[in-house]
Amino acid sequence: MKQTHYLVIGSGIAGLTFAIKTASHFPDKKVTIITKSNASESNTKYAQGGIAVVMNQIEDNFQKHIEDTLICGDGLCDKEVVKMVVTEGPKRVQELIDWGTHFDKNKEGSLDLGKEGGHSENRVVHHKDQTGYEIERAILRKAHLQKNIEILDFHFAIDLITKDNCCLGIYALNEITNEILTFQADYTLLATGGIGQVYGHTTNPEIATGDGIAMAKRANATLKNMEFIQFHPTALFSKDLTSTFLISEAVRGFGAYLRNKEGNRFMLNYDKRGELASRDIVSQCIEKELKNSGNECVYLDCTHLDIISFKNHFPMIYERCYDIGIVIEKDWIPVVPAQHYVCGGIEVDCNGKTSIKNLFACGECSHTGLHGANRLASNSLLEALVYSDRIFNYLKVHTKTNLTINIPNLRTQNNQKLDANWVISTRKKLQILMQKNVGIVRNNQSLELTKSQLNSWKTEIESLKSNVLLTKEMCELENMIDTSLLIVKHSLKRTENKGGFVKN
Repeated sequence: MKQTHYLVIGSGIAGLTFAIKTASHFPDKKVTIITKSNASESNTKYAQGGIAVVMNQIEDNFQKHIEDTLICGDGLCDKEVVKMVVTEGPKRVQELIDWGTHFDKNKEGSLDLGKEGGHSENRVVHHKDQTGYEIERAILRKAHLQKNIEILDFHFAIDLITKDNCCLGIYALNEITNEILTFQADYTLLATGGIGQVYGHTTNPEIATGDGIAMAKRANATLKNMEFIQFHPTALFSKDLTSTFLISEAVRGFGAYLRNKEGNRFMLNYDKRGELASRDIVSQCIEKELKNSGNECVYLDCTHLDIISFKNHFPMIYERCYDIGIVIEKDWIPVVPAQHYVCGGIEVDCNGKTSIKNLFACGECSHTGLHGANRLASNSLLEALVYSDRIFNYLKVHTKTNLTINIPNLRTQNNQKLDANWVISTRKKLQILMQKNVGIVRNNQSLELTKSQLNSWKTEIESLKSNVLLTKEMCELENMIDTSLLIVKHSLKRTENKGGFVKN
């Protein structure tokens, strides 16, 4: 059994910033980070747009950001949480700058603030179109400088260990040796990111399989609002509709137009904000356009923009499009909505505490009340920064070393291997099923059929699990099934259309 004071599951912005602050404040305590890929692989890394934060209070103010968030959340945000996150945000972003994160600046030397859908002012702090990558670089470097932080990559968290509604640690799989390890921790933080891989078409990386949410569900933690799945309006269209490349919201903030195949700027027919309406509105409008026309995609038109300025702001987007034969100064970019973010998750209080003692959650896997029925663009990194800091500050005062408890090993590995093709095939079927029946628009009949099939797969995998060699791929599939069931069950319970949730 491995023992640590603080155990962090995940190496994105939420987990790393908590680990850095905790390790610095408690130099005699051990902080262990486990991540199922390499340490730099996380949802944070793929965040193109930036962090929404009020850094210029001459043209902007907290109240405007609060109101934009509440409007976008469609009446389901926790107003006190929104106020807390927005007002604490500038200090947290300044910390990133102090730690060596480079954000773009304008000619005057001030932060170059972008604008995205749903925002009334320019307030998105960014680094080109690779903000997440730059943040991950800086904080990972900072984490490696802390002598009492141990980072274990290619370790997959299998399940939480709980007793009397108290988290004692986790069981984890060493992906290299196939050994099942037991981690005992005084405090455990789930910072496992999103759920995108349960859908056939997502902007999320391969690692986003809902692991933290599924583990919390199996441990009987309280989960909330899993029906609110945000679809990003402008993912680069490809024929196979697999994991795809995101065309940042900031491109529309920069002035790009959405057009249908006939060249019409259709968004103005639906919302006076046009292309700068919130993500739920834009995605639903694109869905209507495609359904009515029978076309496969709509288009993002950047041909009227200053191409030199565009390439300076969005070098990665320009290069990716160029590589596949789209020259942005003369070609429209084909786009479709794709799963992007889950607004629900593991319910936490204002200090990141879950319903299970000594278990905390932060980032996309958590439900804080900030996003309501639909997340305002670029509020997610802000939420992760504020809540990781609040968890740190809570534990700074309330930390105590718990008694060492004898925890039994999960099991010894069985050498019999499950047919890898069954796992791959079932995963693909699940993604197709969720994409078809639990997408932008849903109905109860399709949801019930989906629930029945998911339960069938769940029974099948549970019967196999104890008799075969546990692998990351098998555990991920189980987590995807459990997470999908949560989305479906919460969707069936929701009767009123709100934000990103539409049922017909």
